Amino acid sequence: MNCQKHLSLLLSALGAAWVASSGFAQTPPAEKPYKIVATNQLMGTGVIDYVSADNEGRRLYVPRGPLIHVFDLDTLKPVGNVTNSGGHGVAVDPKTHHGFSSSSPVSMFDTTTLELIKHITVQGRPDGILFEPFTERVYVLSHSAPNVTVIDPKDGSIVGTIDLGGGPEQGASDEHGHVYIDVEDQDNIAVVDAKTLQVTAHYPLQGKGGGPGGLGLDAKNHILFAMCHDPATCVILSADDGKILDTLPIHAGTDGGGFNPNTMEAFSSQGDGTLSIIKEISPTSFVAEPVVQTQRGGKTCTVDTKNNRVIVIATERAAASPPAANAAPPEAAAATPPAGGPPGGGRRGGRGGGGGPGFLDIIAVGR
Repeated sequence: MNCQKHLSLLLSALGAAWVASSGFAQTPPAEKPYKIVATNQLMGTGVIDYVSADNEGRRLYVPRGPLIHVFDLDTLKPVGNVTNSGGHGVAVDPKTHHGFSSSSPVSMFDTTTLELIKHITVQGRPDGILFEPFTERVYVLSHSAPNVTVIDPKDGSIVGTIDLGGGPEQGASDEHGHVYIDVEDQDNIAVVDAKTLQVTAHYPLQGKGGGPGGLGLDAKNHILFAMCHDPATCVILSADDGKILDTLPIHAGTDGGGFNPNTMEAFSSQGDGTLSIIKEISPTSFVAEPVVQTQRGGKTCTVDTKNNRVIVIATERAAASPPAANAAPPEAAAATPPAGGPPGGGRRGGRGGGGGPGFLDIIAVGR
């Protein structure tokens, strides 16, 4: 081998080694942006609030008016309704196959047959709800005392209540005995010991964001994503001590959040018709991804971890028909309050959509 050829090979090897050590060789190709990948529409009556994915049972739950509409999580097609129920949100225990709606009273139903089992009398104004897998209990969140009512899903008995010192919006469990709940009117995240049902800490947002309406949790890396109203910001905190790690802008009107451990992304759905996405590059590095246009009023969401999709819901009013000749004027009609108390509470405003006839839109966002 002549000297010139040897030198050329040596320089090529050194160049390849420099590229690899600099990280350029390991840089993955840019992922496709998120977009709307599937939709479905169902006519109905009543307001909506939360949408809940049962990732194990592959069903999607949307309370509306006196019903809980149930859809196939993969196809978004309707599979049935739970009647005489309604409420704000739904939580499901995958072992007992019992579901619960956050209403007053709470509706307990069979997720296989969709038959109502019973109503459970609770105090306060139920709003958010979650299933806590570590202790296998259901947490019903309320804007007034008691802030949390804890239910045993096996028989629907009330285990206890928790005082958070303010009105909660959304909660998440790390599945190791800690439950994190954003306290919207106190601008903090409450930490609850799932075994003792005691609040062990409050993590203040320190003016970085106010009125947290959505919450995402990276349980593996112990990171919280608080989706806030004032200003419209995602405050990222350590779940271990509440240290603020970063803040990133989101759009206006958040009322739901989530985290997908498969893609390492947090999501915030907003009433202005957008979905904000925060990418966790590492436990100390975060970036905002391109915002997705969904539908105005689509302020709550849930994460389908099998298909790596985010499901957003909204309503569209049906075209008004001409009033009958003997119809009472609109101001004389009495409004029927939704299950779980009147709309409102907190900075997010009321529940989504009008109460009259209209379409329920199911919107799946993915790659």
